[in-house]
Amino acid sequence: MSTLWTSRELEAATLGRARHAFEASGISIDTRTLKSGDLFVALRGDARDGHEFVAAALARGAAAAMVSHVPGDTSDDVPLLCVAHTLRGLEDLGRAARERALGRIVAVTGSAGKTTTKEMLRLALGAFGTTHASLASYNNHWGVPFSLALLPRKSDFGVFEIGMNHFGEIRTLVDFTRPDIAVVTTIAPAHLEYFGSTEAIADAKSEIFEGLKQGGAAIVPADNSCTARLIARARQARVEHILTFGEAPGSDARLLSSSEDSWGIQLEADILGHRYRLRVGAAGTHMAQNALATLLTVATFGGDIERAATALETFSALKGRGARLAISLGEGAVEVIDESYNANPASMRAALSLLGSARPDADGRRIAVLGDMLELGAESSALHVALASPVEEARADLVFACGRDMRAMFDALPVSRRGMWGATSSDIAPEVVRTSRPGDVILVKGSLGSRMAVVLDALKSAGRPV
Repeated sequence: MSTLWTSRELEAATLGRARHAFEASGISIDTRTLKSGDLFVALRGDARDGHEFVAAALARGAAAAMVSHVPGDTSDDVPLLCVAHTLRGLEDLGRAARERALGRIVAVTGSAGKTTTKEMLRLALGAFGTTHASLASYNNHWGVPFSLALLPRKSDFGVFEIGMNHFGEIRTLVDFTRPDIAVVTTIAPAHLEYFGSTEAIADAKSEIFEGLKQGGAAIVPADNSCTARLIARARQARVEHILTFGEAPGSDARLLSSSEDSWGIQLEADILGHRYRLRVGAAGTHMAQNALATLLTVATFGGDIERAATALETFSALKGRGARLAISLGEGAVEVIDESYNANPASMRAALSLLGSARPDADGRRIAVLGDMLELGAESSALHVALASPVEEARADLVFACGRDMRAMFDALPVSRRGMWGATSSDIAPEVVRTSRPGDVILVKGSLGSRMAVVLDALKSAGRPV
């Protein structure tokens, strides 16, 4: 294993003190996923204090533990890095990793599609050199410095996802990242509870431009209601290069046509004046938009688009974000579209469009299982009711819904489409299983707090993955 950090480098970055010399090949904040050779960082959370798990981390093979105090059950001979505050220590490591990085860095934000675009960029840039990217959706106050701290010193590219719930959060996180390119995937009514309007959301997301390195580029959606505002904010941040992607004429990466099949989506695009045909192994027009942003990023770095497009053919939708799975049920199988990770009005419409393009087998039906979209504030009920129209457009034969605000949408549907409404996902899961039959295509979608994975687990338990 190669060395990521030496104890001397860690001391210099954190102004801490190492009790013994050591070398760490990785970083961990969770003993359940810790690998031998990792530096375990004992973060304090709302529920647990990582210092309680230092002994367990060392027993699992941690090279050392970063602590703000020495746990009582720790002997004098174990390697520790003692710092003033472990979260600050992790932030220090993130900054030090960025400072020593020689490769080019991309930061991705947006109301939807962040993780998908980040993973597309991992694949596409990986065709040109070693590429490091954020794990999972680690995009918050600890996730970004943690992901940076894991950046190998000789990486050619780094791709980091940046999220937010409030003003100022992206400003802080992009200061760690200092990207060469900042990508905004889309602006949509998410977190309205905290912001009040999509314009305010655009302003919060545009904080990402403030951290761009001199000469860097901003890549923004061309077809969004906030496009002009994003461009204006980028100019205020003195960004020299502003590029757009979408379907609008004049877009730097313009979608000319697209078609879906069981394999994914085929599209034709004009990127910086050159036409390309490519395939992406995941369906949906939103996937095409994410691919455009990815290829425009590659083009901005001077990479070969054909080569990047070939890499994207191997992309597949992520768990909770459009992944498809077949589950044996009776004498056949149902196809499940797993969109259970999160939801806002834009991503909900995109997922329903995906259901509408699905082709059930024989007597199969399109079934939508929808949970509340959270953090939408005073407009929440109206935004849920507005989904009745895209449900109709998706030709959903049957709809199951759970949550307070989804009740309003459910009641707005024709009686013939109503499966069942319940207060929670646990309430509707048994009926979804009972009603499903071979040949059905089932979309499961909702905010993470709606716990729609409960429905997925119920379907899996009733059958078996094919």
